Amino acid sequence: MSTQRTHPVALAHGIARFDFLTDSFKLRSQHLFGPIFDDIILHLSEHGIRVTKDRLHYFRGILSFLEENGFDVHHTRVSFAHGLETRANDLKNQINNILGLTGADRVHVIAHSMGGLDARFMIARLGMADKVASLTTIGTPHLGTSFADHKLARGGTELIELVSKAIDLRGFSDLSRAACQKFNESVRNAEATNDVFYQTYSSSEERKQIFTFLQLSWDIINKEEGANDGLVPVTSQAWQTVLTADDGSTKNVLQKQFPLPADHLNQVGWWDLNELHGFGKLNPIGSRMRFENEIKKVYLSIARDLRERFRIAPDN
Repeated sequence: MSTQRTHPVALAHGIARFDFLTDSFKLRSQHLFGPIFDDIILHLSEHGIRVTKDRLHYFRGILSFLEENGFDVHHTRVSFAHGLETRANDLKNQINNILGLTGADRVHVIAHSMGGLDARFMIARLGMADKVASLTTIGTPHLGTSFADHKLARGGTELIELVSKAIDLRGFSDLSRAACQKFNESVRNAEATNDVFYQTYSSSEERKQIFTFLQLSWDIINKEEGANDGLVPVTSQAWQTVLTADDGSTKNVLQKQFPLPADHLNQVGWWDLNELHGFGKLNPIGSRMRFENEIKKVYLSIARDLRERFRIAPDN
């Protein structure tokens, strides 16, 4: 029996992806050894041993979970911390590759953090509005973040210039509140009048539950902008309710709250021991597995909702 289909899903990651070492190792190993590791995973699965191929990916286990539930899902890979325009062009190439591979005419983009800004730039400025059916952002700093302002004001700009010949970190400057305000105005007309469906997901946690290395940034943002996920304030994640063009055209942005408390890393499937605060004496391993599974279910819910909104006739 055929099932209802929808467009392929492309997962777009944020700035300075923290899994870049494992990702680099995977690319190098594939170059040296070919698909041997994929063959090993396939062999183990055929013998009842389940190994999740993306368990160390930025989007931890999410692609494989969505695939198991019948969705066509693809990772994208853009520059580590380059500026917004460079990353958006990288994403455009990735999306076009996915369209060529699948034969689809459009994709759904689910983006985390700066990946949401990359996608917005790509859609509005790089002629991709007719190739993207929807953009779902999670934890994206649409209005910037005071944490970026704080770091740039304390030598961050000089550091970016100092290391620019070795590694491009200009993407961090694009996350300031002033830079995002300028960007939002530059794409306002295009976003209000294109046919892309936009929705945002926002989340926050109390300080004691925030991943340890995000607690300092949580303090900075909380002081200036209130509730946040450790890197981005909720107000910025939510973006705005209505997009308005100069000609009076309007478009609603569907704003949703992430179904469970989550910091910036939790949003893409990563768990930390601080999540145990407030839950009594729980088994850490069991708690991690339950938490990560709940995050995967959020993405599944998003994918199912998009399938209902953008139905494609099933294959015969």
